[in-house]
Amino acid sequence: MKREHLTIHFAVFAFIFLMLMSTGGFMIFSIVFIRSLYPTVFLRAVPIAMFLIAIGGSVILGTLISILVSRYLLRPVDDLIKAIKKVAQGDFSVRVKEGYSANELNQLRKSFNNMAEELSNTELFRNDFINNFSHEFKTPIVSIRGFAKQLQNDNISEEQKKEYVDIIVNESDRLASMSSNILLLSKFENQQIVTDKTTFYLDEQIRGSILLLEKQWSAKNLELDIDMDEVSYYSNEEMMSHIWLNILSNAVKFTPENGKITVKCKKSPSGEVTVKISDNGIGMDDRTQKHIFDKFYQGDSSHAWAGNGLGLSLAKRVTDLCGGKISVKSQPNKGTTFTIHLPAENPDEI
Repeated sequence: MKREHLTIHFAVFAFIFLMLMSTGGFMIFSIVFIRSLYPTVFLRAVPIAMFLIAIGGSVILGTLISILVSRYLLRPVDDLIKAIKKVAQGDFSVRVKEGYSANELNQLRKSFNNMAEELSNTELFRNDFINNFSHEFKTPIVSIRGFAKQLQNDNISEEQKKEYVDIIVNESDRLASMSSNILLLSKFENQQIVTDKTTFYLDEQIRGSILLLEKQWSAKNLELDIDMDEVSYYSNEEMMSHIWLNILSNAVKFTPENGKITVKCKKSPSGEVTVKISDNGIGMDDRTQKHIFDKFYQGDSSHAWAGNGLGLSLAKRVTDLCGGKISVKSQPNKGTTFTIHLPAENPDEI
């Protein structure tokens, strides 16, 4: 039997024993008292007296004990009810005092506090997401509006017009990319299983992602060191492409000219796949590494114009859906390495 159950049973037995002892003591006291006052009629009156005293004493004593015990036992329940009403009104900061025992009531209080804590974190995250979303959407719109107004000025040169048009195009692309990423992230966050699985070559998919970014890494004259095994994998090909595109684009963005990016893909004998994407770019401090997968988080403000802080959140969510893990190791000015571990294929699904 569990410890908390033993505690409750002991409390019940103790309460019953206390009631019986109190009633019995009250009856003995009453009998002695009647016998001292009316010794001649004691033998005839004692059965009736005992019955009436037992009934009356039990009612009075039971009522008094019930009031005292109910106040003690029901006070935590009353506090819990008040706290639940506050949570229902939207106050997630409320907490109930926890005891030191391991009974069900204390477990209920602990569970309530955990629930309130989770709701508070969810509310904080929701507000933070809304604030960041509003800011990130507003920034390019304001920029487009400002430079569009500048184009209405007849006194600007052709060179300035070209510069303003380029900025408007870039900000429009950023806005479109942000919208697409938010829709994708929302879709994947509401998705619990990976569907539409097919068998494809993972190494070829990564090479395809590298080719899609050729314009960017060629413009910076980056060296690419590619070492990949031939890896056949069973999953959703379209979903997994978002992992490589986002991590590789980050590597290109934060690696200086003439830098180096290394891509490795290995499959173990057990079927697990490990992909490492490294660069020798600007790197990250510990604080940035802790938040790098948070929505809209951008550790390097100097490159904020080049992204929207959603790519790595998207990559992590897809990795989680696939049953894998993604981690990052980095040092400022020494580069960054992203490691993606993917589980072995399930033969029953193939």
